[in-house]
Amino acid sequence: MTVAETIAPLLAVVVGNDSRVRIEFWDGSSLGPAPGDPESPGTLRVLTPDAMRRILWSPNELGMARAYVTGELEADGDVFALLEALRGNGPRSLRFGASAAPLAVNAARRLGLVGRPPPPPPEEARLHGWRHTRRRDADAIGHHYDVGNDFYRLVLGPSMTYSCARFAEPEFDLTTAQGSKHELICRKLGLPEQPGARLLDVGCGWGSMVIHAAAHYDVSAVGITISRAQADLARKRAADAGVGDRVEIRLQDYRELGAERFDAISSIGMSEHVGAKNLVQYYTILRDALRPQGRLLNHAISSVGGSRMRRTSFIGRYVFPDGELIDVGTSVEAMEKAGFEVRDVESLREHYAQTLRAWVANLEDHWDEAVGLVGERRARVWHLYMAGSAVGFTDGGINVHQVLGVVPTEQGASGMPRTRVNWE
Repeated sequence: MTVAETIAPLLAVVVGNDSRVRIEFWDGSSLGPAPGDPESPGTLRVLTPDAMRRILWSPNELGMARAYVTGELEADGDVFALLEALRGNGPRSLRFGASAAPLAVNAARRLGLVGRPPPPPPEEARLHGWRHTRRRDADAIGHHYDVGNDFYRLVLGPSMTYSCARFAEPEFDLTTAQGSKHELICRKLGLPEQPGARLLDVGCGWGSMVIHAAAHYDVSAVGITISRAQADLARKRAADAGVGDRVEIRLQDYRELGAERFDAISSIGMSEHVGAKNLVQYYTILRDALRPQGRLLNHAISSVGGSRMRRTSFIGRYVFPDGELIDVGTSVEAMEKAGFEVRDVESLREHYAQTLRAWVANLEDHWDEAVGLVGERRARVWHLYMAGSAVGFTDGGINVHQVLGVVPTEQGASGMPRTRVNWE
């Protein structure tokens, strides 16, 4: 009996009989559409018994991801179309229910796959201590961001901006779209009307936001990050841009902000690392750092009902350990509890899908160089994570919102414009 014949009953229960994805196994057998079928988005090639052992042992996205990261599973075809097709098989594709478990055991016995799979790839995060302590948060950030600045430059392009771009015009390239995002944030924060203002960027990455603000407006800017690799390059980029005298980059946790005050605060793609239980504290710290009529722009990925990136998920193990996607409503409520008046909420979901597709294209176009910098397994992690995220933003499984809050005076004066006309 071939591998395909042995596996077919299990797959029929787990993913159904209508899958458009072709699956080829190490013995040459296959399931699904014929090669070259125009209705099929591509082919999954299960190259070794170890790949199947991983999937049977961890019958969810983690098992399949481990096989892909190690190269035991290959995917041929358009990666976005393949992932969309796999997601389209529904919840059954994510776990083995009671009816599938006996079939899985039987298939493992017939194929000689009984026994534990090989160890997980070393690229998995291994964090210790309580969630969201300063030390553990620093380890989690280091796992993701200290991969190497050269690798990020390949993926992100010249803007070195690791957050959703804003394709305000169809002809925008990635660099222009990132500038458009930064400009929108500057305008929402009222920087054009505040010469001499002081800006804080929380989780400043490689300094793109503070560099843009200092270069285009008469502001002084402070960027804080807990990634040493980011801080070192951000300082160099600010100096190279000619704004080193107006931009300060600190290696600092947001919880270490003292009594200093700012006129505006931006936080772009950072609050996903804060944790739901710490959200009110996070906003309270930022509110205390603002002067009256000061504004906060929080830009973050969101999920309806909120979701943790758990250790049983690919993202939680390999990409954003301890990350949490907060429901935008929860974030708004937490901001209000901290004393902000929320003035604007905007979704950029479609823009993030386009941003991620651009990052995937950059990685694919420079694949050999990327592998040379971080190794093939790490490059595979990024390819899978960014492509899967693009699919999530496309179908609405995840979103990204900018929430603008202001600290009113005791008399209730906000200093906010009456309309959004100056933001575009």
